[in-house]
Amino acid sequence: MLTSRLLPTLLAALLLAPTPLVLAQTPPQPKAAKAAAKKAAPENPPVVKPTLAEVRYGPHERHVLDFWRAPSATPTPVVFVIHGGGWQGGEKERVNKFVNVEGLLAQGISVVAINYRLIKHAEAEGITPPVKAPLHDAARALQFVRSQAAAWNLDKTRIGAAGGSAGACSSLWLAYHDDLADPKSGDPVARESTRLFCAAVTGAQTTLDPVQMKSWTPNSKYGGHAFGLANFAAFLDARDRLQPLIAEYSPYHLVSKDDPAVYLIYGTPPALGRDEKDPTHTANFGVKLQEYCRSLGVGCELMYPGAKDVAHATAQDYLITKLKSPARSASR
Repeated sequence: MLTSRLLPTLLAALLLAPTPLVLAQTPPQPKAAKAAAKKAAPENPPVVKPTLAEVRYGPHERHVLDFWRAPSATPTPVVFVIHGGGWQGGEKERVNKFVNVEGLLAQGISVVAINYRLIKHAEAEGITPPVKAPLHDAARALQFVRSQAAAWNLDKTRIGAAGGSAGACSSLWLAYHDDLADPKSGDPVARESTRLFCAAVTGAQTTLDPVQMKSWTPNSKYGGHAFGLANFAAFLDARDRLQPLIAEYSPYHLVSKDDPAVYLIYGTPPALGRDEKDPTHTANFGVKLQEYCRSLGVGCELMYPGAKDVAHATAQDYLITKLKSPARSASR
């Protein structure tokens, strides 16, 4: 039992105890709480239910797309979303990682999100180079969407691509590649155009040339798998032999004066000529593509933390502005 003489001494000791004993019982600091909340949050925000789901555009099990129809009395522009994942994974259900579907619908813009064959499917089918499968699947899906313009109330002349990483690279490939339409084909889908009105992409690889990549970012390591190679060293060794294929499948090498404008966004500032923490998604890709596009008079807006003279804060803003512009010339 505490005596009346010891009680004041004990209370004084408790009040003067070192602060760590008190802080240990305080709530987590705001920064820690935010980090914990972010970790607990789902990878992608939920997306509104599609108007049409799992629509087939080809024979493979991955040849499916989802479609969200914007309410409109007149044909609507379209955002065509290609998911990322290095052409080795990913699903169309990640659509809200790249755009906000509900926000686009509210602006009178319809949305399509596609799946496509991955590198492993291309290799199983003996397709060379393997990257041909995901890229040509994206082109076929775009043609299919155009073939549905009347049924889906779409303006087939105003389709803008969006996506991240490999999906961004695919979007740029579509933007810069010559039209793959075959006007003489007996297949009405194949007769449709593969050209885009614009593109707005996140973390894009703008070249698939290993020498070019290494000159921009010395610790580059991406791209060999697109050509069936196990690693970047093998990719470098095979570069001269692969040059014709690189020229066919690398967005940078396809840019010409008649191509649509694009928007590029990256999470960190560029550091040309230096090793990067994430060389696969470095803004160095964007700097060099913008530099080349400007030399040809092709529109290329580049956004990253600290970027100057940028008109649009996000890919979403860019897509809405361009797709709702009064004339095609405004997309340049």
